[in-house]
Amino acid sequence: MDMIVKKKDGYYVLSGKTKRNLGGPYKTKQEAAKRLRQVEFFKHQK
Repeated sequence: MDMIVKKKDGYYVLSGKTKRNLGGPYKTKQEAAKRLRQVEFFKHQK
């Protein structure tokens, strides 16, 4: 499962398994959550 992490320069969306950066930095947690929904949407396209 992917996750949102707060760092000093903003919020990042990270991969749950590999901890790869999937987006960021975002100023607000809501922007990061929007990106997380995009990642999940495309992850399940088949």
